[in-house]
Parts: sequence; C-alpha cells; structure tokens
Amino acid sequence: MTNISKNQPRPLIKEFAKDILNSRIEITNNEPIPFRDDKVVHKIRKAYKVPIELLRFRKDNGRIASDVITWENSKGVINESTEYGQSLLRKFLELKDPGPTAELTNTLVKEGQDEYAVITADGFLINGNRRKMVLTNLLEKHKGDEKYKYLKVVILPGEDENEPLPTLLDIEQLENRYQYRRTGKAEYYNFDKALSIKRKVEMGMSLEEQLRDDPNYSELSSAEFKKQRAAFEEEYIKPLECIDKYLSYLGRPGHYNTISEGRGDSEGRWQAFLDYYNLVYKKLNDEKNRIKLGIQEEEVGKIENVAFKIIRKREIDGLGKKAHQIMRDFPKLISNANVKKELFILTKIDFNLPKTDIINEEGKEVDEKTKDIIWNNKNGKEIIWHVKKAYEILDHKKEHDTPISLLNAALDKLNHSDMIVDNIELSKLDVAMKLCKAIQLRGNEIEHAIFDAKKIKNKLGSKFNQK
Repeated sequence: MTNISKNQPRPLIKEFAKDILNSRIEITNNEPIPFRDDKVVHKIRKAYKVPIELLRFRKDNGRIASDVITWENSKGVINESTEYGQSLLRKFLELKDPGPTAELTNTLVKEGQDEYAVITADGFLINGNRRKMVLTNLLEKHKGDEKYKYLKVVILPGEDENEPLPTLLDIEQLENRYQYRRTGKAEYYNFDKALSIKRKVEMGMSLEEQLRDDPNYSELSSAEFKKQRAAFEEEYIKPLECIDKYLSYLGRPGHYNTISEGRGDSEGRWQAFLDYYNLVYKKLNDEKNRIKLGIQEEEVGKIENVAFKIIRKREIDGLGKKAHQIMRDFPKLISNANVKKELFILTKIDFNLPKTDIINEEGKEVDEKTKDIIWNNKNGKEIIWHVKKAYEILDHKKEHDTPISLLNAALDKLNHSDMIVDNIELSKLDVAMKLCKAIQLRGNEIEHAIFDAKKIKNKLGSKFNQK
C-alpha cells in the first residue's frame, strides 16, 4: 500500500451523502466519540437514525483484513461503492466469528441498539459494520419491523460543515480507538488484528500511536511502554513477517485466507506461526541459541523449509499433534542430530505442484486453498512418516545417545571448521585454556574408565571360555 499524507481528506461520494442528509432523523446523544480531540474538549456531535440500506460496509475494516487483502491479491480491487462490493464485504463479515455475531444478534433482538455506530458523511461505517450486517439479516427475516430498519449513528463532518473533512488517518485513528475499547464487542481475531496494525503503519500511523490509543498503554512510563511495544511486536508484527515469508515460499503473497479465516477456522495456522516465531525463528537467528541447539548457520534455511512444510500439512495423523504443537517441540527435535537428519529428508519435497496437478476439468487453475489440499494429498504420507520417525528417535534419545555417539559428537565439535584458535578474543584466552584442560582431564577420565571396562570384559570373556 502506498504511504499517504496524514492530511489527505477521504473523498466523499456526493450522491450517497445527499441520500444520508435527506433521510436521517435526529436523536439524542450525550456522549462524545473518540474522534480527533472530541473526548478531550467534551464535544458532543449530533446523532441520527439512518435507514440501514443507505449505510455501507467499509473494506478497510480491521475485522475482515485477511479476507479483503486475499481477495484483492487474487481477484482484483473491491469497489466498496458497488452492490457487488458490498455483497462481498457482507459475506466476509458473516463468515467471520459466527459465535460473537450470534451473541450480538440476540442482544439486538432483546435489548435493541445501545451504542451508536459512526459513519462518514456518505454512509460508510467506521464503527458498526457487524451491527449493520446483523440488522440487515434481521430485517430480511422480520420484514417491515421498524426495530431493524434504522441504525443509530454519529456522522463525521461533511463538505457543508465548518470543520475539515476527516482525513484517511483520522479514520484509521478512530477505528483504532474503537478497537481498543473493551466493551464486550467481539475482539478482532489476532491475525486480522496484525494485518490491521500493519495497514495502519503503512498509512502513516506508527505502532506507538496505535498503542497509545489503548488505555492499558497510554499512561505507562517511557521504559515500560518500550517494553510493552516490543512484546506487542512479538505477538503480532513478527509472526506476520514469518507468514509473509511462508506465502512467498509458495508464490502466493497476500493470500492470507490460506493461513486462517477467523477464530473458528479449524484449518487455521496463525497459532503455528506465532509459536514458530517465538520458539524457533528467534532461536535460529540468535547465535548463542543456535550454538546451544547445535545448529550450523547453513542449516537455518533447511530448518525453516521443514517447519513451513509441517505448518502447511497442519496436522500429523497418528501423532495427535497439530502444527503449533510441533513448533513448540521443534527446539528439542532439531537439537538432536539424528532427529534433525530425519527431518531434513523433507527438504526434498517440492513446495510447488506440477502444472498438471492444479488444472481443473474446465482447464482453469484451482484456487490456493485447493492447491493446499492437493499438495497435502500428494505429500502428506511422506511428511507424516518422517515426522513420526523423528519423534520416535527423540523418544528413544537415551538409546540413541550412546557413549559412542556422544564421543563422536564431541570430536566433531573439536574438529569443526570454525575451531580456529586465532579467532579467540585475547580477553578470553585464559578461559579457553581452562576449557582445554578440563576437556583433557575429562578425556583422560573416560579413557581410564574404558580401559578398566576392557579389562573386566576380557576377564569375563576368559571365564566364559573356560566353562
């Protein structure tokens, strides 16, 4: 997305704005909305009842970010001012978080509307997209019922008012402030939240600005805020970067619906990427942790390749583990040389499918989700076999970690190509000398123990031979 000016006004569709102006019915409002400095100066804007058919879903709605981005990357730009564009956005909302939507439906039926939605002067919803969707559904079910014909709204400044039109950044800030208000509304699914945060950053609203809208962060000291900001990046921004890398592997950038479609998506992979980032990626990109795991720098790409294939497979039948659980086990899996060797066999599997496998009966290329199904059907058994084998090796670690294998591993480390004495820092030469002496001492102890074991074995052997 192209970076925009913070002062660029959002253009209005005059015909839509005229319809709103001619149809609105003024009602009482006693509360300021979190727009610009309204709350600070306690500015209360007028509220209205507006026919729901004049209100329109907004595609830059964080709740459906993954659906919109995926559609626009695969099928073209959604025009939110058309009936077709509106029908798409409504469909995305209906499929997103059905549980909270059902709760909202029950609330509107029993108690009616409480909180006011917020719209642009031409009727696009900043806050209240789900309410518009639910009321539309209820009106279709209860035709003519006045209770569902209108949505209570506050309208942002239009062209004929003594106030500047809202800028695109104003609208992003307003949506952000509503997102952080914990009022029992459905929270954004974390994946969509991450995409919404990313979009706001690209539009000129820094992560710091976004977090300051959250009451939980707004009063923190500079040091504590910096700590919380870093934690926020770890939870949302960094896993999303791993997802973007994964989608690039597959040649499908922006196809976020192949990651997850919402909180209730049983095929979702957001948690797997969250765990991959925190428990695998960070360790692979930290030299000390990499050394602890016994991972060479040149092996990092192979490990990522294997991890992404397991995440794509999502669930390993017969093991009872989903991808996110395997990512949590990954550090101990890849730290075992025999397990790592078994998993590296998966690097031979191609991420891409032959053209003949992805063309349907009509001669058209199948969608990306169908490609995942085909890929899983083709490679699933091999992935399951090697992952299960890796766990079997890990479960019998003591059996595999025999003294001989441990001695071989120790010798490999000492003979490693990076074991160059000239590279040791001068300040650490004394430490290196102590380590060498400790290695010699332990080597002598083991050698004497093996010598004693040989003598005992020879004695036992001669006794058995005499019998």
